[in-house]
Amino acid sequence: MNSMKLLQEYSAGQRNFRNAYCHQIDLNGANLSQIDWSEADLSQADLSRTNLHGANLSCANLTDADLNQADLRSANMSQVNLIGADLRGAKLGRANLKGADLRCANLSNADFSGTCLDGAELSGADLSGANITQAELSQTAQHSGESHQWVSWAGSHK
Repeated sequence: MNSMKLLQEYSAGQRNFRNAYCHQIDLNGANLSQIDWSEADLSQADLSRTNLHGANLSCANLTDADLNQADLRSANMSQVNLIGADLRGAKLGRANLKGADLRCANLSNADFSGTCLDGAELSGADLSGANITQAELSQTAQHSGESHQWVSWAGSHK
């Protein structure tokens, strides 16, 4: 699906894009709040500065996606694949990232306040300057048998 078609359908009231193939789609700065992209392929998508407030991204593939400064507050991102994604400065307050794969993701200066990260995989992730105030971190990385030594908490707000 290309960006023009998706934006046309979204502006016509369509919100269900479950299982959509949107590899490398460019939606930089778009307003897509409440969109359902569950199980969609958004690998290498440009979603920087995009409004995804309340979106459903559960089980979606966002490998190497650009979500720099995206608004993901209250989004359902359970079991999402964010390996290598750029989430610098993203707003993730109260998002559900339970079981998310954030290996090698750039999470610097992201706001995770009140976010559920239970069972999330964070190996190699950069959390420098991230706000993790009141984030739920139980069982984070334990499912893979890894220790927490690989997580960069340098400069994070606690």
